[in-house]
Amino acid sequence: MKKSTQLRFSKFVKHLPKTPGVYLMKNVKGEVIYVGRAGSLKKRVSSYFIKAHDAKTEALVSHVASIDCKKTDSVLEATFKEAELIKKHQPKYNIEQKDDKSFIYVVITKDIYPRVLVARGRELEKTPGLYQAVFGPFKSRDLVQSLLKLVRKIIPFSACKPPRDQKKIKPCFYNHLGLCPGVCTLAITPREYKKIIKNLILFFSGKRKRVIANLVREMERLSKEEDFESAARIRNQLHNLKHICDVALMKKEEISRIPFRRIEGYDVSNISGKYAVGSMVVFINGEPDKKEYRKFKIKTVEGINDTEMLKEILRRRFTHKEWSLPDLIFIDGGTAQVNAGVEIARSMNFFVPIVGIAKGKTRKKVELIFNKEAKIFKKEIMELRELFARVRDEAHRFALSYHKKLRKFAIKHS
Repeated sequence: MKKSTQLRFSKFVKHLPKTPGVYLMKNVKGEVIYVGRAGSLKKRVSSYFIKAHDAKTEALVSHVASIDCKKTDSVLEATFKEAELIKKHQPKYNIEQKDDKSFIYVVITKDIYPRVLVARGRELEKTPGLYQAVFGPFKSRDLVQSLLKLVRKIIPFSACKPPRDQKKIKPCFYNHLGLCPGVCTLAITPREYKKIIKNLILFFSGKRKRVIANLVREMERLSKEEDFESAARIRNQLHNLKHICDVALMKKEEISRIPFRRIEGYDVSNISGKYAVGSMVVFINGEPDKKEYRKFKIKTVEGINDTEMLKEILRRRFTHKEWSLPDLIFIDGGTAQVNAGVEIARSMNFFVPIVGIAKGKTRKKVELIFNKEAKIFKKEIMELRELFARVRDEAHRFALSYHKKLRKFAIKHS
């Protein structure tokens, strides 16, 4: 790379935000020659000018005269925006990488119960008129699958057809997970399902605020009708929509050091099931924030069952939509406790990295247990073991102090 090119863009990248977004590289004629997305615009764009690249990337960089950057609220939105801009500008260095017909698209059918499917460009050519909406192009099927997996957690949708024979109704895999609204079981009417599709199309089009407004109105309507279960489900959707965790869509170079700004640690304390309590401690940027600490007196579990107690604590924690969401949950316990945490979080439509710390074969050694979301950050988490030891010790101290307080009070008044 020429020194002049590095110098030309060094001041520009210095002022770029560390937020998600898309970038458009232009040549001297002002033509868009490449569109990309980023989890951190600053980190991604600067990478083009601070290290060596393969011949194709060097050729691209040599033709860049200017760069436009557009911020988005999440990597998920940046992914859709990238596809939209590639479709609009047909940039040379994006299109040359693949034949148009081999690009991947997300399509929504015109069925009574519209389906969300993945199709290649060549398939779209063969079946024109079958789709009410087409989004793309995207570079790979893996990217699209990750994207749809994430979107489904925010706005559950269906890819299956309704059963022809009502006697042979069988829930699909996603219905069992609570991520399909029930087309496969006829649990939802076409009219209600089309509301979901409308929000999905708005979201895919980058109109997240309109989706939020629609969901707020729907939640208020359901509350007035005293359908509190459905209203709570939409409340959780809103929560996920406002706190999109889209790490799966980040490029590898962008997750080399993800800061866990808010870590929550949990522990349970009791004596043979008596005076059972739980604690939640919060670390912000690696330091304890005691005003965020919470303590829980166990109400629903009798006898010795730390796992069920943990479930109660997390269930009560996640009902507080006014509390900030954690970037990572840390539990003093092994596989059973981590699985319990995952069960409660997912049942309430929250998807967050969870790590458990279990005693190893010797007392001095510990073993870290990761849920699926936490495995993405395994390397970074292993580097923060000392911090996790502090979180564990603080959660244990806080739970034990509350337990002793209850026990002392009970003895005093017995």
